[in-house]
Amino acid sequence: MPLPDNDFDTTEAAVSWKAFVQGGCEVTFATEHGRVAACDQRLLSSGWFHPLPAHEEAVVAYDEMIQTAAFLSPITYRAIEADHFDAIHLSGGHAKGMRQYLDSTVLQQKVVDFVRADKLVGAVCHGVLVPARAIDPATGKSVLDGHRVTTLTKPLEKWAFRTTVLRVGRRYRTYWKYTETEVRAAVGTTGAMLRGETVESPFIVEDGRFLTGRYPLDVALYAQTFVRMLADAHHQDA
Repeated sequence: MPLPDNDFDTTEAAVSWKAFVQGGCEVTFATEHGRVAACDQRLLSSGWFHPLPAHEEAVVAYDEMIQTAAFLSPITYRAIEADHFDAIHLSGGHAKGMRQYLDSTVLQQKVVDFVRADKLVGAVCHGVLVPARAIDPATGKSVLDGHRVTTLTKPLEKWAFRTTVLRVGRRYRTYWKYTETEVRAAVGTTGAMLRGETVESPFIVEDGRFLTGRYPLDVALYAQTFVRMLADAHHQDA
């Protein structure tokens, strides 16, 4: 589970982590330089300058996660080797610290390696930008080209920005370009960027070895499906 040094989404990382561990997975964390990461601190409590906080379940899971030996001893992005892992999970987040992770060409190349090795690649929200930006040198296209995916939708990103801008400025617009716009371009004319029928019910997209979700509401279903897909892959290899 690669993370930025700061500002990752509490729910998308910690709730996923807890489901992975409960499902029998061994989780390794990675940061750019091997520093211990920290989530977006404004998500840990509510208040005027802390809009859209994480739910209590996520905060409790985060408190558990950050005390584990694995979290406290992350490897570097460069040390991630697809052959040593069965899958990669890419969390999202909105605040500016996420750019360290989302813009990392090293991490993008690691995702290419996972795709070439036919390993499970899962991503939620802004995390989908990592595979979207992962260009396979053999094709010159994103590894998402031709695939069906979802991500933080344009209506959701607009809503988060408009309802919080007077309190926290552009915090909920990580980039000028909307996340959905960039992901739509990455999947190309033969792929599809799906929004789901409603934002009030969980929605994820499973396509081959890719699994994607939109935002924190989807995380419980996403993580359960991630564990199931890993188990299915192990059965096929047995």
